[in-house]
Amino acid sequence: MLPASFTSYLSVFHAVVDVVGLTEKFTFNPKEGIDNPVMVITESADSVSTPRLRLCFLKREEGEAYGFKLRVEEDCHGHLIRNVVSGGIAERSGLRDGDRLLEVNNCFVDNAPHSEVSRKITISGHQLCLLVLDGEEYERAVSQKQDLRVLAKSYKEEGCKPPRLCHITRAPSSGLGISFTPLEGEKGRFSVSLVAGGAAEKAGVCKGDHLVWMNGAMVSHLSHAALSRMMKKCGNHITILVIDSESEKIYLQKKIPILPTMAAAHNLPFRARKLHMISGSEGYGFLLRLEKTPSGRTYHVLREVERDSSAERAGMRDGEILLEVNGESVESLMHNEIVDRIRLSGKQLFLTSITASGLEFYTQLGLSPLLFCEDDAAEKTADDHTSPNKKKDLSSPRLCTIQKGPLGFGFNLDCDPQRPGAFISQVAVGGSGQSAGLVVGDVVMEVNGQNVEEKHLEDIIMLVEKGGSFLSLQVMDQTSYNKMKQSDISNTDAITRKQEEEDEYELSIL
Repeated sequence: MLPASFTSYLSVFHAVVDVVGLTEKFTFNPKEGIDNPVMVITESADSVSTPRLRLCFLKREEGEAYGFKLRVEEDCHGHLIRNVVSGGIAERSGLRDGDRLLEVNNCFVDNAPHSEVSRKITISGHQLCLLVLDGEEYERAVSQKQDLRVLAKSYKEEGCKPPRLCHITRAPSSGLGISFTPLEGEKGRFSVSLVAGGAAEKAGVCKGDHLVWMNGAMVSHLSHAALSRMMKKCGNHITILVIDSESEKIYLQKKIPILPTMAAAHNLPFRARKLHMISGSEGYGFLLRLEKTPSGRTYHVLREVERDSSAERAGMRDGEILLEVNGESVESLMHNEIVDRIRLSGKQLFLTSITASGLEFYTQLGLSPLLFCEDDAAEKTADDHTSPNKKKDLSSPRLCTIQKGPLGFGFNLDCDPQRPGAFISQVAVGGSGQSAGLVVGDVVMEVNGQNVEEKHLEDIIMLVEKGGSFLSLQVMDQTSYNKMKQSDISNTDAITRKQEEEDEYELSIL
């Protein structure tokens, strides 16, 4: 009989022999590599745990197409890249048929509605940054229940921050409050120097930021002298794209372009607004007109907002330019096509609009105004329950006395470029203007006792600045103001409509 210890050793020996016997079945051929299923399984597991993301930067010229389609298909997850044109911009950037789209310009879109993703691509303009994953790897990641949002974030390092788009308005005492220093040995790269508490710092620019873009132009090809000349020509306002130096390093290492379409907006003077309307028995209560501007371009303009209508409750302002109907751009649509879409909306309608000055601002920067929207839906839903007394108060001229605070007077002025006068375009939350009773859309009738109804915006702003730290404004709700003026000249509307018909302008009551 064998000792127990020897029996144990023999069992172990047999186990070793079994393993060796299995191992001997694997062969090595220098031409074919190692024929080992265990190694293949290990490599496959690694690829599942760390799918290979690809960043594709697409840049097109005016009139060019990116050369791909974005689709949602039955039995397939995610947003699919399809119909990649051979030799086109998309293919040259690295896009492949079947890729799944995870991010558009640093914005995670995998779980977003298809229409919203398409819209983000459309409004990006001539430059587009897409983060994608191969189709097979995407399906594997979904089956493994991996968090795709975390996966997309892992492409950039922890703490990487988006660039900032900052609009700076010159202050009387300290100017723009910013200067730029070229980085030694690096052409086209500039660091930011700030005046403490100055205009640039208040606009969201931070110490140590690097400049990327100014007034619509990338600075990577500029010398310091050229940048200085650009600064001198900017006047009282400048819009810049900046990023902190640490985040910039990550962007450069990952070869991620730094674009205004990726930016967090700071202190922008204009924003597009989303209006949500529910149709009443009389319709929505506004006119849509096709109007020609002094520049010769035609736009679809919102006019004659009726008192107590759905349009007024949604915050619609007379003279604003229509940008979207139910999330669809109207830029390429005919007047009757827009009207059809509005009338087919049923009881609910979503419009996006912006002032004429706002559209001009974004046009000069080469950006779509739809990139930066001020969503008024929640605020205006609350306004639907406003008491009748408040509405009655707004319908009469109101005298608002304002003392300058930490946010200045706490409001912005804008105008309709086709007529004199000004209105309140923005009111800072918690600011002096809001405390004094100013409401977005109010028409400014008097500044410090002086009538300004026939003055231009620049002159009105000068009167405001001359008032020092105290300001007295007489204002009136825009719809009531328009009706008051119409009652003074009752035949104006009929004459205007006749002229519009003669000029072949289009007009629709909605």
